[in-house]
Amino acid sequence: MGKLFGTDGVRGEANRYPMNAEIAFAIGQAIVYILKETHDRPRIVIGKDTRISGYMLEGALESGITSMGGNPYLLGVLPTPGIAFIAQSMRADAGIVISASHNPYQDNGIKIFSGNGFKLSDEQEEAIEDLMLSNTLHGLVPPVREMGQAFRLDDVHGRYIVFLKNTFPRDLSIEGMKIVLDVANGATYKVAQETFWELGADVEVIHNNPNGININDGCGSQHTRDLRERVIEKGAAVGLAFDGDGDRLIAIDEKGREIAGDQILLICARMLKERGNLKNDLVVGTVMSNLGLRIACRKYGFTYHAAKVGDRYVLEDMMRLGGVIGGEESGHMIFLDHHTTGDGIITALQLVAAMVRTGKPLSELADMMDIYPQKLINVDVRSKPDISTIPQVMEIIEQVEKQLGDDGRVLVRYSGTQNMCRVMVEGPTDAVTASHCAQIAGVIKTVLG
Repeated sequence: MGKLFGTDGVRGEANRYPMNAEIAFAIGQAIVYILKETHDRPRIVIGKDTRISGYMLEGALESGITSMGGNPYLLGVLPTPGIAFIAQSMRADAGIVISASHNPYQDNGIKIFSGNGFKLSDEQEEAIEDLMLSNTLHGLVPPVREMGQAFRLDDVHGRYIVFLKNTFPRDLSIEGMKIVLDVANGATYKVAQETFWELGADVEVIHNNPNGININDGCGSQHTRDLRERVIEKGAAVGLAFDGDGDRLIAIDEKGREIAGDQILLICARMLKERGNLKNDLVVGTVMSNLGLRIACRKYGFTYHAAKVGDRYVLEDMMRLGGVIGGEESGHMIFLDHHTTGDGIITALQLVAAMVRTGKPLSELADMMDIYPQKLINVDVRSKPDISTIPQVMEIIEQVEKQLGDDGRVLVRYSGTQNMCRVMVEGPTDAVTASHCAQIAGVIKTVLG
């Protein structure tokens, strides 16, 4: 059995290793065994998105948890951040999410939250993995009388919706605002519509009929064509697209243009600053954030910090540096004053609040930031030696950086999960950017391909 946990839990093709029932069962057992060091009868909430494989993994986790003497609480379909909220609000010992986020339906994943609503640290995941790899779990199970019991919670949607609505400013109203939601046939298909409807919006929802295999299929945050068209047809003020597990948001302005994560981050940060709520004037992005975000942050007096790619690293740096807002270009935003993890619906509510408070259309707010052309090329590699130790690669990178000057930047990094090198270049024009990116990728392919 190889390494299981990646940058966001365990993920893979469902019903195949490592996303099979055996691994899910072992994860359930290992979590309970570790939690038993401090809790006699660990309570663990389990939620999932709408993938057909969720039933199999949910049953396996339930069996593993009860066999080791823990009590699982089954939430059914609920967005990832909703599961973190329920784990925290009911003071459970852990929360488990069954989802592969924006991936296609044939994939699935398992990620774990601690009882305080934060994702587990690398060290905690390693402890679970080490216990699974030791092949000793079968000998650690308690006698039958000490096995656990499973419970199903039926009121979680209402509780989560109340939590979401309370993040929207009470002095603002969206009554009658035309909003179109694309819920990606995923985990937000119930709660997103009800949240905006209860706040008074004129809501229309698309891609809200999950059947187990249509999650993220040509819809949601990664495929916004249908939403762009519907916003124009309806004359809506905004379109809001979520991913399969509901932790990301991509927006569509009233003109049908896509508004990406960096722009949403800037709009919301400026609203916080004007209200005196942008702690330390800090905005946390990632090394993949568009150069335009950094420039705009300087313009508006924000301190900008680039974290490693991944929401857990954004959160770590926010907490270390004392920030309250951070996010990724993909639309994964963390509002630490509201929640412990990224939440697409909370992000949507804050974005709409910025529109209402300023009285400006989203297209005008988005123009606060210039987007620099960006080109990304993925190069398959045989191995992953330190980039700085490869003279030919460093030479071409330095050459391109010199030519770009202050009008662009270069980022070369290996994938954390694949034998792949990612080459990203930003520059003043599409043509210049693409040319420089191809130059660097060509050298890497020659040396490492």
